[in-house]
Amino acid sequence: MKEIKRIRLYNIPVDVLTVQETLNLVVDAIQEKKLIHHTVINAGKISLMQSDPELYKSVVEADIINADGMPVVWASRLVGRPLPERVNGTNLMESLVDLAHKNGYKIFFFGAKEEIVKGVVDHYSKKYSPAVVAGYRNGYFGPNDEANIARQIRDSGAHILFVAISSPIKENFLYRHKEILNSLNFVMGVGGSFDVVAGLVSRAPVWMQNAGLEWFYRFLQEPRRMFRRYTVGNAHFIWLTMKEFYRIRILKQAD
Repeated sequence: MKEIKRIRLYNIPVDVLTVQETLNLVVDAIQEKKLIHHTVINAGKISLMQSDPELYKSVVEADIINADGMPVVWASRLVGRPLPERVNGTNLMESLVDLAHKNGYKIFFFGAKEEIVKGVVDHYSKKYSPAVVAGYRNGYFGPNDEANIARQIRDSGAHILFVAISSPIKENFLYRHKEILNSLNFVMGVGGSFDVVAGLVSRAPVWMQNAGLEWFYRFLQEPRRMFRRYTVGNAHFIWLTMKEFYRIRILKQAD
């Protein structure tokens, strides 16, 4: 894989990449038959990583770490280590399905409820072709099922794996079974993107996405489920950002 410029925020590596640069890396990985583990960080995940060593390890050892969330992009600019843009997971997933259709790649869809993941598969089968689908499975399983699921994904012949399971379960599953999944070329956690594609929830208007308010739109749709994530998590993220700002400022003054 080509060398990627990285910065560090909150003691977490983040790649300085645009959406198109990320897509180019996926194409290179498939053509070279290499495996790329992709992940994203956002305000909520950064907060979780401070107290979850397994999640932290699984994220920092990923091959590509994108910033999915305008607050992270804004924070990078505040501390003087600017990222070029937000790499939105839902948009990236859509672009990758289009890429797969045009190039004959196959995708395995893993996660969410049965009716939701089936809705995602039906949507892309109609929009593109059933040939783009290597297989699918819902995201409800126990610890004893994990290895069998990983083997099912491997045996499907997929080039790309989308995983729609909540953090940190998603990252930890991928990290624990990376040896079984090493025949794939691109592995990506997609968060709530399956819900959007299946029509369960709607995307925020473009102006809200550009203003960094997509989290608030999601909160309005599912206030009970999202309350703790977006109140406690966001407050913690703001506190971490202030700490990072002053830490880097002190380092610059010392130089």
